[in-house]
Amino acid sequence: MIAYHFPPLAGSSGIQRTLRFAQHLPAAGWEPLVLTIDPRAYERTSPDLDAEVPAGLVIRRAFAFNAARQLSLCGWYLGALARPDRWMTWQFDAVRVGMQIVRESKPDVIWSTYPIATAHLIGQRLHAKTGLPWVADFRDPMAQDGYPADPKTWVMFKQIEENALRMATRNIFTTPGAAREYAERYPEHAAGIRVIENGYDEDSFAAVEDEAAALGPLQPGRLTVLHSGIVYPSERDPTQLMEALGQLKRAGIVDASRLRVRFRAAVHDELLRGLAHRFNAADMIEFEPPIGYRQALLEMMRADGLLVLQATNCNKQIPAKIYEYLRARRPLLVLTDPLGDTAQTLRVAGVRQIARLESSGEIAALLKAFIAEPLQHASLLPTESAVHGASREGRTREFAAVLQEATEATST
Repeated sequence: MIAYHFPPLAGSSGIQRTLRFAQHLPAAGWEPLVLTIDPRAYERTSPDLDAEVPAGLVIRRAFAFNAARQLSLCGWYLGALARPDRWMTWQFDAVRVGMQIVRESKPDVIWSTYPIATAHLIGQRLHAKTGLPWVADFRDPMAQDGYPADPKTWVMFKQIEENALRMATRNIFTTPGAAREYAERYPEHAAGIRVIENGYDEDSFAAVEDEAAALGPLQPGRLTVLHSGIVYPSERDPTQLMEALGQLKRAGIVDASRLRVRFRAAVHDELLRGLAHRFNAADMIEFEPPIGYRQALLEMMRADGLLVLQATNCNKQIPAKIYEYLRARRPLLVLTDPLGDTAQTLRVAGVRQIARLESSGEIAALLKAFIAEPLQHASLLPTESAVHGASREGRTREFAAVLQEATEATST
């Protein structure tokens, strides 16, 4: 399992996919071997998830530089050192370490996972050297219109995805829209494309459920709507949300004594703060720093509502946080394109009211209805069947089936 996102990396929900697969694969008949990066290349580390790593799991770490931190001079570094990403140096030692793993453990299949594109370069090279079947986990689309913005990086992304679709025995995406896009883009390889969505870890939620019930709401006496995670300026543009809050405040429908919108680990706090002041909603906005995974789940379960932001330019993507939101069983305030995969997934899950992210009027109407009856709003709650169907344990069984397909396809 070739993955950049793995403990002790902090601040990314992307860790959960590899970590939970590694936890549950043995029950599905597979022994995972993890090839990841030296922690010194991470932006930030935390021991928060160390206890979640299965005892006895084989983990090998390959040396790499983070170009922005370790290969820069006064904040500047060569563009070539950040293509396809800032950890491109990882591939050199990782192939060496990967070959050691192959010689020592004789694995049946190689799996690499994006969004760090260098992982796919490592998977491709190990596949070429060993002949082992390769499963490429894309999660989201790579080369898109206007992304990556740097033309040279875009060309590299395009080449990496072309090689993966051509060489990998199976290619996995996390959303139906992304899978359809790649089946249309590479029709000759469509038969090898699979969808395995993200999910939530039941044991992690069960561990904090009693505490959440005992503590009660985050701020008794007023509603707290929580957005947990990064707010991207384009992909999760909060402008119309801030305008809607300002509209409701001017109409006397809501004020800071009745409603707070909390952004946890949003990263772009200055952007949010500027928009909040612009629309006279600053007194209703809270900015909180990153916290540990367990505490983040606890906060979700105590919030009065959970906020989803997903722009139209991400219609073929679903935020990984969505599945944890489902398990938290709190009302979901969904701001996204009704035609996108995020909206479709949540409608299937039972969430019937959705506002477009670019419409302050629709957002204001959704917030007004939520404020009027926050706990009785069944149209904002997921169904129990949807919650149970999104567990990581179930996703791992799907993953094991794809691994089996890959080994059988290669052997025949």
